[in-house]
Amino acid sequence: MAGMQPPYQGWYAPVPPPRKRVWPWVLLGMVLLLAGGCAVLVVGIVNEVDKETEREVTVTYEVTGDAKDLVITYSTYSDGNLSQSQVTDVDPPWRKEEKTTGFVKGGTLTVTTGASGGTVRCKVTADGTTRTATASGTAATAVCDGF
Repeated sequence: MAGMQPPYQGWYAPVPPPRKRVWPWVLLGMVLLLAGGCAVLVVGIVNEVDKETEREVTVTYEVTGDAKDLVITYSTYSDGNLSQSQVTDVDPPWRKEEKTTGFVKGGTLTVTTGASGGTVRCKVTADGTTRTATASGTAATAVCDGF
């Protein structure tokens, strides 16, 4: 038996060191990148929401028409709160400006004609959005909202 080596007597063949696995490190890196990306996205969204809550918007309420003795009710959201006001026995034209801040802005303008009837038109302008409505007759109501 030429060319054969005798088996190790009392000695074991050296065991190769375990191979280092790369995939757990790659997976960890991907998870960290994903978490970092999500954190950046959340910070960006929070920053934009914060800017929006601090931004001031002027809401302009206007009433025109030939009706007399109007009842005007207007509401405005500001800093998360709704304030509502009403004026009575008003003859057009009528105009009011309100400053609002907070994430929710806007409100409603409701105009109701008196017993003498007539035509009334409401108009609300806020943050580049204009809403109008018209009503005619006795106790007719025009509502401007959605701004």
